[in-house]
Amino acid sequence: MRTGKYESAREHGMHALRHFHAPVLLDAGESIKAVSEYLGHSDPGLTLRVYARLMPTSQARTRKAVDRVFLPIQPGTRRE
Repeated sequence: MRTGKYESAREHGMHALRHFHAPVLLDAGESIKAVSEYLGHSDPGLTLRVYARLMPTSQARTRKAVDRVFLPIQPGTRRE
């Protein structure tokens, strides 16, 4: 376990922001390759290993895609 003056920054600073940013992009449908480039990873496999658990399942993506086609937009709401 790491200790030292940078420990707090790792948990609450830029590293935490990266761990927030990547799943947001993946949930929005961004490709693992693009997210990997944004994060500066040299290998998309690393990005996939770290963030795969946070990616939406194919079932959820399929359901959302079908819902967008067949479900009417309700007044006062917006589509995801």
